[in-house]
Amino acid sequence: MNDKKILALFKNGQEEKAFLKLYALYPRIEKLILSKGGTKNDAQDVFQESLIILHRNLEKSNFKLTSSFYTYLYSVSRFVWKDIQKGYSKQELMDFSKEETEMFQDVLEERKFKLAEKAFSELGNRCRQLLQLFYLKDWSFKVIAEHMQFKSEKIAKNQKYKCLKKVKSIYETLITNHS
Repeated sequence: MNDKKILALFKNGQEEKAFLKLYALYPRIEKLILSKGGTKNDAQDVFQESLIILHRNLEKSNFKLTSSFYTYLYSVSRFVWKDIQKGYSKQELMDFSKEETEMFQDVLEERKFKLAEKAFSELGNRCRQLLQLFYLKDWSFKVIAEHMQFKSEKIAKNQKYKCLKKVKSIYETLITNHS
């Protein structure tokens, strides 16, 4: 199946079929990771990560696939593997093309997203609940205070501030430990 057909599957909401087609590219990505000193498990992880980055980019309205899916996944997989191996030389960074720089930024963005998810998961249940009610459900502090049995809106607002401060602290610790 060619790239245009796979792209059409994504656009028509048939993501599962599209991903099944993309899995045909896995052996080539595995060969890349094995040639760089990785294991088969590493190759699977890298490929999954690359598919996640591809999927997130396809959801962006301004994203255009300017190469084949294979070339895109190969490049992203290379960046993901290199990121796992802890970095690039300054010369390698300077030699990136504009397209490669954008792919590298996508890899870094995905890593930050995963660390943010991990930081959120390490919060206590009450903090997680409060932040979800405020940010995901868009509840007012008055409704949150009633639901979570705070004495006032002000207390709910202060708790939200403390929870945000805590999650930012956890996130910063994770960033420092993964650098």
